[in-house]
Parts: sequence; structure tokens; C-alpha cells
Amino acid sequence: MALTKVTVADKIEVLENGCVQVRSAIRVMEDGSVLSSSFHRHVVAPGDSTSGQDAKVVAICAAVHTDAVVSAYAAAQEANTIPG
Repeated sequence: MALTKVTVADKIEVLENGCVQVRSAIRVMEDGSVLSSSFHRHVVAPGDSTSGQDAKVVAICAAVHTDAVVSAYAAAQEANTIPG
């Protein structure tokens, strides 16, 4: 009876603005069978660092986060900033 905890990026979505949404499944396993699971979500925005991300997320971000996408995302964020 060996208990293990496995985390895997099980859902990766690319949004219209270039953001990459990642759902990670955290699974507690016993001898290959899932005993329990939970989920965590995070977003990688264009221009964000991908260090520490799953290899699949890094590859998708490399393909999607072109210079044009990063520039358009930055411009949209500036346009949505409330002057203060």
C-alpha cells in the first residue's frame, strides 16, 4: 500500500486575449487508484515568465505568446487602467 501525491496540468486553454488558463489536478493515489482529487487554476498572461510551469504549458505559451500578442495584451491592460 503506497500512497502518492501527483500533480498534473490536466486542462490547458488559450483565451482570445492570449492568456493561457491552466487547471492542475492534485491526486492522492494508492497503488495506482485515485483516492482523492482536487483542482487548482492559474493563468499565464502574455509576457509572464513560464519558469516552473509544466512542459506542456511552456510549449503552448511559446507558440501563443508572440511579440504581437504580448504587445496587444500590454496595450489592452494600459487602456483598462483606471487613472489615479
